[in-house]
Amino acid sequence: MTPEAVESDATAYVNFLAAHAGVSGVSIGVVGYCFTGAMAMRTAAAAPGIVGAVASFHGGGLYTDEPTSPHLLLPRIKARLYFGHATKDRSMPEEAIEKFDRALAAWGGKYESEVYEGAFHGWTVPDAPIYNQPQADRAFEKMSDLFAATLK
Repeated sequence: MTPEAVESDATAYVNFLAAHAGVSGVSIGVVGYCFTGAMAMRTAAAAPGIVGAVASFHGGGLYTDEPTSPHLLLPRIKARLYFGHATKDRSMPEEAIEKFDRALAAWGGKYESEVYEGAFHGWTVPDAPIYNQPQADRAFEKMSDLFAATLK
């Protein structure tokens, strides 16, 4: 899917969910794992008035040299952001995390970005061989805290 298609679909999904009778509140949270961390950022950029919080765990390719890099969406994002990075992740190496963190700081919004030491790409997936339950529990707590503090 192209970035434009992701944003188009995300807008439709967010608008559908926001209009649902069972949804209370004025903003929603989005979470992404692996490549869907970038999709979560695209969703926040596409619906800045509705998406209030984004959490990404072992997100890949959040900072690249490509013109479609997700970090370039930051000026359009109004949500509070949380990024939990994996250790030694080829899809988001240490150098990319450092550049991403500088882009987040320059953005000026509310965010947190941290590396989960000893947690490798996919650590949150219970049936994955690299599942790390203590770090997965910590990730779930971080996401829950973010949503509780942001989505009222």
